Amino acid sequence: MSLYEPIQDLRARYPEGSRSAVLPALRLAQEQYGFLSPAAIREVADAMDLTPNYCHAVASFYDMFHLAPIGRHLVEVCTNISCALVGAQRVVDAFEDELGIAPGATTDDGNVTFRAVECLGGCGYAPVVVVDHRYRQDVGVEDVPAIVRELCAGP
Repeated sequence: MSLYEPIQDLRARYPEGSRSAVLPALRLAQEQYGFLSPAAIREVADAMDLTPNYCHAVASFYDMFHLAPIGRHLVEVCTNISCALVGAQRVVDAFEDELGIAPGATTDDGNVTFRAVECLGGCGYAPVVVVDHRYRQDVGVEDVPAIVRELCAGP
């Protein structure tokens, strides 16, 4: 399915000539294709009358966009200052041990992509871990094995 018309609908919600619609357009492409491949970025750029380089620069700036395929499940650990002060690095290390991969990688079976991200906006509930877009608060090292078991048992 072409994203041209849906992107034009998005653009209509913003002031004429505005680049503000590029974020929702990239989100739409990512939802359609699972990640933002060079072809998907080019499709957004063409529909937005922008260059692929501009769209790629925007997509690469934000943690919410994926420039490579991701696993069936996505685990993101906040490593910003609030989370770091209460043990985020230990949580990252625990996920590395449990999953057998470093942040930024996907398990060999394609089940889990694991990322350390700059900020998830849950500073008052640190450390924060987002699993498949659902926030988990006050996550400790002791919680990690159960989270990984849950991911391995699910679809």
